[in-house]
Amino acid sequence: MMLTAMLLAAAAPQVEQVAVPGPQGPLAGTLTLAEGKGPAVIIIPGSGPTDRDGNSPLGITAGSYRMLADALAAKGVSSIRIDKRGMFGSRAAVADPNDATMAGYADDARAWARLAAKRSGTACAWLVGHSEGGVVALQAAQSADGICGVVLLASPGRPLGAVMRGQFRANPANAPILDAALGMLDAVEAGKTVDPATLPVPLNGMFPLGVQKYLTGVIALDPAQLAATAKVPVVVVQGDADLQVSVDDDAKRIAAANPKARLTVLPGVNHVLKQVGGDRLANQRSYADSSLPIAPEVVEAVVEAVKPALSNHRHPRGGGDQ
Repeated sequence: MMLTAMLLAAAAPQVEQVAVPGPQGPLAGTLTLAEGKGPAVIIIPGSGPTDRDGNSPLGITAGSYRMLADALAAKGVSSIRIDKRGMFGSRAAVADPNDATMAGYADDARAWARLAAKRSGTACAWLVGHSEGGVVALQAAQSADGICGVVLLASPGRPLGAVMRGQFRANPANAPILDAALGMLDAVEAGKTVDPATLPVPLNGMFPLGVQKYLTGVIALDPAQLAATAKVPVVVVQGDADLQVSVDDDAKRIAAANPKARLTVLPGVNHVLKQVGGDRLANQRSYADSSLPIAPEVVEAVVEAVKPALSNHRHPRGGGDQ
């Protein structure tokens, strides 16, 4: 029994806090280094105040990114999951997180990819972008320098304005605020802002001026167009139980834009990468359920995407395949 415990301890992944330079201060992340020589990925968070574990003070405590990192390590894939500039451990990187841009996030992703490649002994790293993080990954993938490819998890395939309009309209409870929400999106798309004091609750708290200014830059991007011009392989992974982005409107749109893209549709998997089947109430509850494991299908899809290319991207000093 003692020998078994020692072997298990030896096989445990190495976990440490890491940093790369940001514009005004360091960017922070958590490295989970798998046993042996294998590929590495950067897990890029979704929109808003989403931290490196996949949680948010807005009520999301699913822990999806932490679970993904642990599950990937068990299959020989190292990862760095990150806090975005201006938030959480990366708060010193910029004075105001709302001053961030997609171009800036893409620069950060490339910096993280360089570190991940160095630590894992490979020539490049994969960018695994979740939700809006997928758009960041596609923006970064306009250059192949240090990037093996991108894996898009539950990522929008339409411009953000179209996605947000669909989300507002899909929830009947939004009826009293729908006109105000759509009017605000019209203004943001035109490069303008709306005084939050004129917006009804909860829109006034969700869209302060800083957030609106950030959205003016993001909303102009078309993920499908970015996918079409990506300089590296694109893999699209989408659950069919996702309440925020969809297989038909988003995942298939990205795949159609890039003939070399690979699309994997996961039955019963939702936006926070959990297996919920077709139960809408279970779907909603999973956003705050850290006891529900990440869907194994998500892990397998990421591993399948990044492992076949390992032999083509081995750093000369990285040794042989695992």
